[in-house]
Amino acid sequence: MSTLDYIVFLVYFIIVSSYGIYIYRRHRRLEFDSKDYFLAEGSLTWWAIGASLIASNISAEQFIGMSGSGFAMGLAISTYEWMAAATLLVVAVFFIPIYLKNKIYTMPQFLSQRYNDTVSTILAVFWLLVYVFVNLTSILYLGALAVETVSGIDFTYCLYGLAIFAVFITLGGMKVIGYTDVFQVLVLTLGGLATTYLALDLVADQFGGSGVFYGFNVLQQQASSHFHMILNEGQLMMPDGQGGVRDAYMDLPGLSVLIGGMWIVNLSYWGANQYIVQRALGANLPTARSGLLFAAFLKLLMPVIVVLPGIAAYVLFKEGLFQQEMVNTAGHIKPDHAYPALLDLLPTGLKGLSFAALTAAIVASLAGKANSISTIFVLDIYIKSF
Repeated sequence: MSTLDYIVFLVYFIIVSSYGIYIYRRHRRLEFDSKDYFLAEGSLTWWAIGASLIASNISAEQFIGMSGSGFAMGLAISTYEWMAAATLLVVAVFFIPIYLKNKIYTMPQFLSQRYNDTVSTILAVFWLLVYVFVNLTSILYLGALAVETVSGIDFTYCLYGLAIFAVFITLGGMKVIGYTDVFQVLVLTLGGLATTYLALDLVADQFGGSGVFYGFNVLQQQASSHFHMILNEGQLMMPDGQGGVRDAYMDLPGLSVLIGGMWIVNLSYWGANQYIVQRALGANLPTARSGLLFAAFLKLLMPVIVVLPGIAAYVLFKEGLFQQEMVNTAGHIKPDHAYPALLDLLPTGLKGLSFAALTAAIVASLAGKANSISTIFVLDIYIKSF
């Protein structure tokens, strides 16, 4: 990245960190209880709730992983994102009214009311172990790996940098996380759309045309198999990253999974996961529902930001571009290199914005996870122990 790119990223870092420190210092001077700190004093607006839900959900695996899946198999990977949008509608209609009516602050508290304190404590301990040793560590590790791939900065520095950045946001509690997530999602969306726009424009230019709509038409013609939402077994073979190929059919949920088992997983994640639901628990019902609907809309938009660039990279790769970026030293095609390869094409300034978008997604997930860990520990374990 150039000096201007680093300046763009530094401006983003200063704005987000300064707001976190400001709210933290303001809280130290005022009287507030745990509900105010962990549930943002009930002050989050619908757009802040929706943005925070998406910022916490989107991380390196969407930008790097889904773009790679777009390169390898195409638009069908968007099934997971669009299924999540449908699930958010169910949560908004059926789950949130129950939580708010019973003044639930945490998911273990709900089980305490429904069953007993023993069940509640078991779930609290379980979530803490999962969040700390699985979710938090994986987000930090994969995030640092993604930042290293894009920026070339040493992995260790990326690891510590992301952790310290997340601390600045977490200090002020859910209010800081909620409103900084609005800025994070704005950066994430603008940076992602800029990458999509330039990728489509490059495709159009490569085939003798101009404009993103021409580029999109070229994608449909040159990679028609990548726009099929339902694949048959053996229909599309994709690189496995190890020099061979595998059937894309095996990496996608079948119709029976979409109708059946996938609903259980999605409802658990979007409707009974402290990390996600916490954003809406401090608001009134109309605000919470509107926030969830806004999050569903943003989920519909995600494939445009992360999957289409991957398909564009596939078409460009077939035309002879990105040969060095997409093929490792062993000669194996690496689909997960699609998004970093596209970032190299961005002009000065926009590259910094897209890098900030990737960092925003990772840091927002880290901060949200850390806040949920402290919420469960304080409200469901520490307070009950005294």
